[in-house]
Amino acid sequence: MNIAVRKPWTLEQFLAWEERQEMRYEFDGVGPVAMTGGTEAHAMIQVNLLRAVGNRPNRPPCRIVGSELKLIAAGHVRYPDAMILCSPAELKRTVVSDPVIVFEIMSPSSVGTDMIHKNAEYRATPSIRRHVILEQTSVAAMMFTHKGDDWVSEIVEGRDVILRLPEVGIAFPLGELYRDLEFLPEGETRTEV
Repeated sequence: MNIAVRKPWTLEQFLAWEERQEMRYEFDGVGPVAMTGGTEAHAMIQVNLLRAVGNRPNRPPCRIVGSELKLIAAGHVRYPDAMILCSPAELKRTVVSDPVIVFEIMSPSSVGTDMIHKNAEYRATPSIRRHVILEQTSVAAMMFTHKGDDWVSEIVEGRDVILRLPEVGIAFPLGELYRDLEFLPEGETRTEV
């Protein structure tokens, strides 16, 4: 039996190919991976994140951007849900490689990719000082922070807990990212009357 083996793409091949596509794709180091749609909760958390960080004074020239820009991390291409960049703005660029903080909003279908693969790629990217993974089903986040030669993880949860981003000099209640979202206790379902 003959089995077709897919020849790995180079990063350059992927970037040239993806620029011509209508849909967005990530690059896993081998080939393109189609980006799937998200939930309303995901969209609301992302908008709240952009507002929460964008409405606070950052260390100039730091700024937050959404998921429109590609990030090259450890030879892979990702579209994080948000990134904080502190390098000078280049208004026509579509690819970045130097964010200071990266945010991902975890969904059930992306747990393995977000927690294992993307986390390893972000830790291997010298400019990234913090990787924040936001829960989509509860008010909680897991933060990975670069301290010295190590990466330290911390779980924060609860609307009143302060999410600190010292790399850009801001902090705010985690609940701001979950504004207008209500979660039922685990195991409980909403019944229609």
